[in-house]
Amino acid sequence: MAEITRKELVLALIGAGPRPRLRGLDLTDPDLSGLDLSGADLRESNLSRANLSRADLSDADLRGVNLSEANLSRANLSRADLSGANLSKADLNRATLQEAVLRRAILNGANMSQADLLDADLWRADLTDAVLSGAALWRANLTDAGISNADLSGANLIGADLSRADLSLANLLGAHLGGLSRADLSGAALSGANLLGANLLGANLREANLSEANLTRAILQGADLRRANLRAAILHEAILQGADLRKADLSGAKMEGVDLIEADLGEAILVGADLRGAHMRAADLWMAVLDQADLRGAELSGRQLGRARSLKSTILPDGTTPPD
Repeated sequence: MAEITRKELVLALIGAGPRPRLRGLDLTDPDLSGLDLSGADLRESNLSRANLSRADLSDADLRGVNLSEANLSRANLSRADLSGANLSKADLNRATLQEAVLRRAILNGANMSQADLLDADLWRADLTDAVLSGAALWRANLTDAGISNADLSGANLIGADLSRADLSLANLLGAHLGGLSRADLSGAALSGANLLGANLLGANLREANLSEANLTRAILQGADLRRANLRAAILHEAILQGADLRKADLSGAKMEGVDLIEADLGEAILVGADLRGAHMRAADLWMAVLDQADLRGAELSGRQLGRARSLKSTILPDGTTPPD
């Protein structure tokens, strides 16, 4: 790689025109803060630990660039192509990445708090351990992305595509994932994720793995949870009105005070589930398995229970157990 200093780079930029070609750079002086690099071709350059804070990299070609541990806080990366770029442990706090392409980018451990990622493409990006608290990810493409153990607290993911994304152990406390656009989390790995109070209104969680996830007071009204794995999940006071839970596995789930009014639990597995004080008016329990479930104080009728497949050792709403 050609090795140049900041001064040489600035001089090169002066006469380079609107889209400077700077491919393959290796900067010895990494202070590039505030520079206008919009539209620049920086493919395969080494900018590790560079200071690019407040730099303008909009429309830049940054494919394969090494930006590990770089300071990109408040930088403008709108529409930049960062496909395959290495941004591990980079600081992207409050950076603008609207419509940026980050396909297969490495962002593990990156700080992206308050970053603007509207319509960004993060297909198969590695966001393991990344901090995305308060980030704007409206309509972002996170299909097949690795987001395990990431901090997404307070992030706005309305309209984002999270299908097949790995969100295991991610913190989604107070995150917005639903709304009119409805988040796609089909097949997502969310085991152990913190979704306390998350807005998942109408979200697609079909076949998602939510085992041991904390969904306390989460809003899941009208959500699609068909065949979802909710084993040992915490759903205290969660709102699941009209949710589709057909063939979902809720074995051992903690669901005290849950709102399941008009929910479809057809063929669902609720073995050992804690449903004390649950609101289940008009919920459909057709062929559901409720063995050893605790239904004390739950709001449901004998007619509803009569549609269940099995009630072995179940504690009924009145505290009794059905005869063998």
